[in-house]
Amino acid sequence: MIRLFLFLFSGLLFGLQGYAQQQGPSKLVWKVNRIDLGTILQEQGVQSVAFDYTVSQGSAFAIQEVLTDCGCTTTDFSKDSIVLGQSGKVLVDFDPSSAAGFFSKLVLVKGNKGQVLDSLFIEGIAILYPSNLERNYPVKLGNLGFRMKKVNMGDVFDNEPKVKYLEFFNYGSQLLEKNKLAVKAPTYVEVKQVQEFVRPQERGLLKISYAASMRPELGAVADQIQVKWGAAEPIELSIIADLFDYFAPISKSDLDIVPQLYLAQKVIDLGQIASSAVRRQTVVLSNLGQQDLEIRKIQQNCSCLVLEYPKKVLLPGEKMDLNLIFDPIGRKGIDQRNIYIFTNDPVNPVQLLVLKSRIN
Repeated sequence: MIRLFLFLFSGLLFGLQGYAQQQGPSKLVWKVNRIDLGTILQEQGVQSVAFDYTVSQGSAFAIQEVLTDCGCTTTDFSKDSIVLGQSGKVLVDFDPSSAAGFFSKLVLVKGNKGQVLDSLFIEGIAILYPSNLERNYPVKLGNLGFRMKKVNMGDVFDNEPKVKYLEFFNYGSQLLEKNKLAVKAPTYVEVKQVQEFVRPQERGLLKISYAASMRPELGAVADQIQVKWGAAEPIELSIIADLFDYFAPISKSDLDIVPQLYLAQKVIDLGQIASSAVRRQTVVLSNLGQQDLEIRKIQQNCSCLVLEYPKKVLLPGEKMDLNLIFDPIGRKGIDQRNIYIFTNDPVNPVQLLVLKSRIN
């Protein structure tokens, strides 16, 4: 019976969305139609958001009904009519106890006898309360428990800061107040406590913002930061990230004009080699574009590999040799070295070159 209900309700929403796509421009201008709630702990309870709209055309407008795709969301709205230029709100409450992990919930606003059907979304990450605290927060740093030893920010582009929420458990007896948090970190890393306070034996969230535009670096990076509350001993956190340049989309007509990095080989297999002999290999890099190609960084994942190249800018049509010097001493078995080439090629700004071998 429940499956039948979900099937029918999903069909209804799909049909309504299809109907909405057939309508002309909406009579409503929404301030935003998607709200990111970020990371929510179950014990934070119901989260409330408001979608603001303004009537942009036609006669008086009134919402008839608001539909949602989940019983975890409830809505409220004014049934009164409003006229051109006036504003209104749709209120949405979300219960995080009914979700786990990433969620994206649909809210459909129907009004003026079907003439308006707009889609709104709330999304975020919900974290349920664990049944076993020791197993879920095994990394102890001071009086705090964490899931992992390192905070992985993932891919961070320089066009906007990357935000990540770090959950922790307060194993100590100290009340952790937001206004007493002191942070020692580089200028491109900002750390704030989400809740006003975290009691002993409660969970908390730290909001970490990483601004790659403030760090002139590319590729894999690591930082150490310190956080402390009041007079307590500082806690050291490790933050890792992969930094990239952001390139805006380009038109098809510009594909042959912009810089283009071409690798003559992307995988080099040295086959069977002895651990006592240094191996040398050359790869040709070419610029197939009509603008200068900048070699911004070439990064390898091992000190056993040395890279040599004569210049950092290739003119249109120009080529150069990238020399790889691999010392396998002390290594044995199947080996793979990854080489990342960062350029101003807007289509493929990072290209991977793989060096494989089987070391005897």
